[in-house]
Amino acid sequence: MTGVVGALLEAWDELRVHKVRVLLALVGVAVAVCAITAISAAGEMLRQVSAEQNERWGGRAATLQVSAWPTGEGGSVMPTSEEYEQVFDEIVDRYGIGYSSMLRDAPAPVRFPDGTREITTTGVEPDWATMHRFQVTSGRWFTEADADRLAPALVVNQAFLDALGGTTVAEHPTVTIGGDNPVVATVVGAFPDDWPDMDPVAYALVDAQSTWVTPESMEMMGPPRLELWVPDDLSDALVETVRRDVAGALEGVQADVYRSDSPSASVVDGAIRWVVLGVSAIALLLGGLGLVNIALVTVRYRIREIGIRRSFGASSGRVFFSVMMESVVATTVAGLLGVTVAIVVLHNVPLDVLMGSAVQDAPGFPFSAAVTGMLAAVGIGALAGLLPALVAVRVKVIDAIRY
Repeated sequence: MTGVVGALLEAWDELRVHKVRVLLALVGVAVAVCAITAISAAGEMLRQVSAEQNERWGGRAATLQVSAWPTGEGGSVMPTSEEYEQVFDEIVDRYGIGYSSMLRDAPAPVRFPDGTREITTTGVEPDWATMHRFQVTSGRWFTEADADRLAPALVVNQAFLDALGGTTVAEHPTVTIGGDNPVVATVVGAFPDDWPDMDPVAYALVDAQSTWVTPESMEMMGPPRLELWVPDDLSDALVETVRRDVAGALEGVQADVYRSDSPSASVVDGAIRWVVLGVSAIALLLGGLGLVNIALVTVRYRIREIGIRRSFGASSGRVFFSVMMESVVATTVAGLLGVTVAIVVLHNVPLDVLMGSAVQDAPGFPFSAAVTGMLAAVGIGALAGLLPALVAVRVKVIDAIRY
């Protein structure tokens, strides 16, 4: 242990003596380590942001989309909403699904201050927001208690509020929905528009939406669907099982079950990450090459010193280790500096602003990225010190007299 500590202290003293020459090479190493660390960390952090964006559209891993369309063969007709709901509830209970939601799209005439307009309403269940990381910017999302409301609850987009005259959710606005049998609904939550000039849309609970859903609207918009959030490792087996159950429970329909999330969305991100890491590795090797050149020149100037140390009994292993540790210590210091800079930079970069969406589970700086940066620094230091150390081992006592 004393020998190791002595070699480290000796290496540090040599770096202090040759700090001007070594500093130039270490700048490149520090920058390369900073880049590798930042890329590794940013890749992990952006993967979380990208995953949340994908989950908002397709659902969390693994989300199964279940639908059953009438085939039209043998005079088959579309089952009623009640029949769909009964079959879907049986599937959820049979397999013990923790999170599920029935979905149904239906047009509805809404009486705005400037006239009646037909908008698209989507019937969902309370679990749908959790499955899709859906967040309201004002008000709240649906709860189980909303099913007992006499006035249906609505969660609408900003365009819907603007059509109501620029009101806010805090004012508890109401709106009349429906034609022959209208119903007064209350806006309880709002979310931002997905794109500029978006048309008004609204979410409602499936049971409340049944007030204005007609067989004609189901023919036009399609039958209800079911979303199931299931364990990833069971998704493939459940696809076939649920398809068989739905096809057997509803006559004259073609049952389709598939994953709506994107399990392969990270493949492209991974490829880009490896390309950028490759470029950073090349920069790291170039910085190490500069360190090798400086170390070789330094060893040539230190032949007399090394020869004298050999004459006093220094072994080849001690000389080899001390010369190599000079490069390792130097690159370790540079690596520590590069990792620190990467942490500071990424800590102050608003990833959600860059990606254009809010992040629910904000990721911290990955410890694995810091370890990767430090291992890269130590590794390039060992490689850079190998050749000078081999040259130093070959120095003999007579060389101290010759030079």
